[in-house]
Amino acid sequence: MTRTVPLAEAHNLPVWRRPVTLLFLMAAAMPVAFATWSALLNNFVIEVAGFDGKDIGWLHTVREIPGFLAIGVIAIIIFMREQVLGLVSLLLLGVATAVTAWFPSLGGILTITMLSSIGFHYYETVNQSLQLQWLDKLRAPKMLGWLLAAGSAATLVAYGLIVALWEPLGLTYNIVYLLAGGFTAAVAIFCMFAYPQFEAPNPQIKKMILRRRYWLYYLLQFMAGARRQIFVVFAGFMMVEKFGFEVHEVTALFLINLVANMIFAPLMGRAVFQFGERATLIFEYAGLVIVFLAYGGIYYFGWGVLLAATLYVVDHMLFALALALKTYFQKIADPGDIAPTAAVAFTINHIAAVFLPALLGYLWLVSPGAVFLLAAGMAGTSLLLAMLIPRHPEPGHETILSGAAPAPAE
Repeated sequence: MTRTVPLAEAHNLPVWRRPVTLLFLMAAAMPVAFATWSALLNNFVIEVAGFDGKDIGWLHTVREIPGFLAIGVIAIIIFMREQVLGLVSLLLLGVATAVTAWFPSLGGILTITMLSSIGFHYYETVNQSLQLQWLDKLRAPKMLGWLLAAGSAATLVAYGLIVALWEPLGLTYNIVYLLAGGFTAAVAIFCMFAYPQFEAPNPQIKKMILRRRYWLYYLLQFMAGARRQIFVVFAGFMMVEKFGFEVHEVTALFLINLVANMIFAPLMGRAVFQFGERATLIFEYAGLVIVFLAYGGIYYFGWGVLLAATLYVVDHMLFALALALKTYFQKIADPGDIAPTAAVAFTINHIAAVFLPALLGYLWLVSPGAVFLLAAGMAGTSLLLAMLIPRHPEPGHETILSGAAPAPAE
């Protein structure tokens, strides 16, 4: 990575060494570690560490602290290129995931979770910035869809092996975590040596910025982070606690999500390109209102496991439409704002994530259905905010309240 190549000259490199290929490699490597950790987590903490709703809430609060501190990326990129930071973070995620099963206690799990979370959140912050810098605005929606599909395809292999081999081979949490985390770490090391450092044409501002005209984007990020926590923390926990799902059954559910993502993520990218961010996000948030209300109905009306599993898949698919939030920002942003705003937005996204899991963990002990009703309210708020997005957002026309952007001078 000692060689620097301007982005405009990257097309002269072999296809496998170009920026888009690097994005695809990283997109495939990250979820192998993170998604495997997520798939095994609920069974691991319940069976090995005896977690209840309160403990799982605290675990996810700790996991989200590095996301809240993602703004620190701005300070780090003063001394380290974003591409280097992204790969170092990916390596940390892989190594921490690999040793997760070595610490089967509340304190140990919280510590190793914090380390893997630093890797995950700093990688995600930088990766989002690199995607928006390296992909042009016309190609971005479709390419982001394909990047989502690539991550799903890579993880599909890992999950398929877990489902097929967990019981026949008597696999353990330690073996699976070591293999998944080791794969991600190996890809990160390969990318460090195989790719030059790509120089984007627009230097990034290396200080924290908060621009008034990005206010709607900030609010949507905040609501997305709050709403996402309820799905990530409690939807999967429900499948294990209420319906008694075992490891291979939870992983099978994840497999269905992956196949759905592989099929529909590119179509979702195309939908954003064709219908625009406003329509796409309105559709997503309206769907999530219905999904979360139905989750609540599982507890209030005793609806069964088949509906719960179906909602879990639909929920996951709707979240994939969040790529529209990325392209909305890409369209309204000054080119030099992308890296610092990605860090600021990631921090905003995680404000609620720091306290919601712990607080809702206590509410879960009293009324699990109320947790999902709260999520439905959050999705409804996001729906109202999405209606403020213009059909064709651009600098100066960030919301329908800001009026149309002035026509360029002739």
